[in-house]
Amino acid sequence: MTKAERALETRERILTAACEVIADIGFENISMRKVAEHAGVSKALLHYHFDTREKLFAEAMTHSFAQTGTDLDADADQVPAAVVLARILSTMLPTDAVLRQDWKLWQELWVRAGRDATARHLAVDLYDQLHTWVGGAVERGIASGEFTECDVASVSTLTLALCDGLGIRVMLDDPRVDLATARSTIWRTIAPTLGIAPDFPVI
Repeated sequence: MTKAERALETRERILTAACEVIADIGFENISMRKVAEHAGVSKALLHYHFDTREKLFAEAMTHSFAQTGTDLDADADQVPAAVVLARILSTMLPTDAVLRQDWKLWQELWVRAGRDATARHLAVDLYDQLHTWVGGAVERGIASGEFTECDVASVSTLTLALCDGLGIRVMLDDPRVDLATARSTIWRTIAPTLGIAPDFPVI
């Protein structure tokens, strides 16, 4: 392994550790020492890669976001657009332990974005990327004739809003909203606009 490869591996290990620690105890409670210990590196090495908690938080959020749905495109050209969109929706909800951790990070970002301009810009940028992700699936469905012509931006905005609102209820373990309810509610809401069946697809 080259020096550059070792540095990249260390950076990835630190970011993974930061995501886990932030999700576990919250950003306001973390210290660089705790993250270094969790990553198995020295505090000095951590500071070499990230000189402030704020930079570490921003990089951790970006790292977490980049890992989400990385395997969804493997057969995207071989399945219906509705299945691709349904997979994206499932990835944007806390459907497993990894995604629940991602959701905890998002919740931390929402809190920080309310009072910190840097966090706010980061949140807006990540939402832009989510819009592009959802919009791309909708545009593909329209191009193939699977979906009805519609306002792609509006559908994307509605989809993200529904995922946020219902996802929070799932994270709270609200007995009125489990994952199946969240998925079916989102799908039934957007299906008429897309001109497709209201039943959530098998993914």
